[in-house]
Amino acid sequence: MDVNGVVAEGFEPVREAFAANFEVRGDRGAAVTVYRDGHRVVDLWAGTKDVDGTAPWRRDTAQIVRSATKGVAAAVLLLLAQRGELDLDAPVGEYWPEYKTAGKERTLVWHLLAHRAGVPVLDRPLTPAQAADPVQGAAAVAAQAPVWEPGTDHGYHAQTYSWLTGELVRRVTGRSIGAWIAEEIAGPVGADLWVGLPSGEAGRVGRVAQAEAPTADAGVLRVRPKRSVSEAYANPDSLTRRAFGAITPMPDENDPAYRAAVLPASNGIATADGLARFYASLIGELDGGTRLFTPETVELARTERSSGPDRVLVINTRFGLGYMLHGGASPLLSEGSFGHPGRGGALGFTDPDSGIALGYVTNSFRKSVTADPRAQALVRAVRTALS
Repeated sequence: MDVNGVVAEGFEPVREAFAANFEVRGDRGAAVTVYRDGHRVVDLWAGTKDVDGTAPWRRDTAQIVRSATKGVAAAVLLLLAQRGELDLDAPVGEYWPEYKTAGKERTLVWHLLAHRAGVPVLDRPLTPAQAADPVQGAAAVAAQAPVWEPGTDHGYHAQTYSWLTGELVRRVTGRSIGAWIAEEIAGPVGADLWVGLPSGEAGRVGRVAQAEAPTADAGVLRVRPKRSVSEAYANPDSLTRRAFGAITPMPDENDPAYRAAVLPASNGIATADGLARFYASLIGELDGGTRLFTPETVELARTERSSGPDRVLVINTRFGLGYMLHGGASPLLSEGSFGHPGRGGALGFTDPDSGIALGYVTNSFRKSVTADPRAQALVRAVRTALS
């Protein structure tokens, strides 16, 4: 596999790990970008634009990043709080009166970000068309009774995070969260990322698909999930299945209508550089772009708000405000790192202590939810480069 792009001196282990992702971990088309202290030190891409095609991946190729979108959406709420337009400790119903029903009256804004709101499921799942309608999505989650008392426990809001964050932003700003991201984040930062893909950018985006992991004899360690996790994903009545099935049937992620929808839990589209550049902008100045977070907001983002057994993912997880934190479920660079993986592959995160920001995107998704082996190989390689 020919690997295109450049790495700065000392970051050669990242190129080696990226090449190995194709040679032994089964990547078909992917890219990785790393910034350090606001400067790009790794920018690599290889393979094909489409998972099932032959056209080459180019530097500006973008892909859907699934739940890695959640980290971008979280930045909107944190920036609104930074600007004094949103109180993270206020009840959600103060901004969104219709939400004050069915036992959700005491839900606070930060509960939404830390997956403590208690509404990871919908009793009546939405179709893809209904999910793309922000009015129907917001109404469904506002009417939903919580499955635990908000604030008392945590569980991953895999799909409902879209309407929880999206409607709150609309109530506070009068804009869709996708428009806010385009105007207040992607534009000022110079990042190629979208939540709600403009039609003019569609030609840059590759086709994605679920792909089988390499066989054991390809030299890849295959870890069997715990029985409790397997059972949760197999049981249609479990919180796990119901949370991921809040949109049923599963949307076609290659459908232009789905890509144009604004679903900040799941359908963001980005280049590797766009994702890495976004994270670099959270923690410091960068070449040709604006710093987004103050040091105080960085600390808010990465201060633990939820930890321990996750009622949806059935593993131990750690969350700050909208971001996964370093831990067994999603190993990042160090204890101070924060970011978000996308189910089956993508990863974006930053490590303020080392000044590192990383973005990885792929067109071949796996069954992994949080710690994809390809992304983890790249994280380990960055750690080696810094040692």
